[in-house]
Amino acid sequence: MTYTITPTLARRLAITRQRLAGPRPKPTPIGIMDIFRDLRCVQIDPIRAVEYTQRLVLWSRLGSYDPAHLDTLLWDERQLFEYWAHAASIVMTEDYLIHAAQMELRRPGNPNSGWHQRMHAWIEANAEFRQHILDRLRHEGPLASREIEDLSTVAWGSTGWTNDRNVGRMLDMLWTHGEIMVAAREGVQKKWALTEHHMPEWSQVESLTQADMVRQAAQLSLRALGVGTAKQINNHFIRGYYPKLPSVLADLVAEGRIVPVSICEGDVTWPGEWYLHADDMPLLDALAAGPAWQPRITLLSPFDNLICDRERTELMWDFYFRIEIYVPQAKRQYGYYVLPILHGDRLIGRIDPKMDRKTGKLHINAIYAEADAPQDAATTQGIAAAIADLARFLGAKAMVYGEVIPPAWQSIVGQDQPD
Repeated sequence: MTYTITPTLARRLAITRQRLAGPRPKPTPIGIMDIFRDLRCVQIDPIRAVEYTQRLVLWSRLGSYDPAHLDTLLWDERQLFEYWAHAASIVMTEDYLIHAAQMELRRPGNPNSGWHQRMHAWIEANAEFRQHILDRLRHEGPLASREIEDLSTVAWGSTGWTNDRNVGRMLDMLWTHGEIMVAAREGVQKKWALTEHHMPEWSQVESLTQADMVRQAAQLSLRALGVGTAKQINNHFIRGYYPKLPSVLADLVAEGRIVPVSICEGDVTWPGEWYLHADDMPLLDALAAGPAWQPRITLLSPFDNLICDRERTELMWDFYFRIEIYVPQAKRQYGYYVLPILHGDRLIGRIDPKMDRKTGKLHINAIYAEADAPQDAATTQGIAAAIADLARFLGAKAMVYGEVIPPAWQSIVGQDQPD
């Protein structure tokens, strides 16, 4: 039996499961872990035009918090670690067995792409170099890439930035195979350690079958999405590492763990076969009843979990979004590091900010509104408050606005300023 819901309810479920509506968790380590238990992964990116995306994703959900709490969870308590999810990400140590099974699929001897086969051939050609790195980490503890000499016998060839970066390539490959871990960071510089030295003892003696990995990961992915198709589930959490996903989903439906849904309104039905998790049915019913829906206005990192699947974002929110970091400045439509504006269950616009850490000023170069964005005073005040809260989180002393602001939102300028 297929359950029918409206697009509005689908969007509200997705946003609530993403912790972008409803009560905010407290801005503490416990609150951060609460968010991770719903998201399961948060992407990492070194660009800091505004702030590192891993910090922004948490700010959108927590409000202002101390980023040192995230470092403590990563490097001291090790409740979190860095690995590959839908991109290079921070993931949960309690999910280590899922990621370990994913690591196994990346290793030589398993069916994989031509890219992985090329990596494995290169590692084999540099077997002594690989062993040298592992031996140094075993005897000396965590090391940065700059502390490791290049003893490769065959150089890594690439048309991109990795060309001839043999130490970095070998470290990345050992990381994806699960032999080493990021044990600390000094700025964006990683310190590498053996996995057996960094992860808890149970992670070295327990394991999941491939089938169990897919069964668990598919449910976690779906719960993070709220509603999703098989393609969307496959694109999320452990992207692309869901062998035999259709049969796993069919089994979960038969067991009543996930529920098929049709998303339609009037004569319009969203394409594809959609699912939601049975554990989210009470939340869905509460959202349908009304009081459980507690919307907010906030800004999203360009890499935020809610919008990282661009095709899904267009379908669910009718919002076209692309990152223009690598687009020449003259050809950019919106800006270098643009943050979408979430207003309740809609994406209503975007801002083009830049944090100048030398002057302590947050520059809002431009603000753009979608064609159907609300123009009332409450919306304007909500956007102004979100920008001011971002400024406080960044430690900005002042905000400087550019000239591109929608006429209805002009009063944003001069409203809340960071304390």
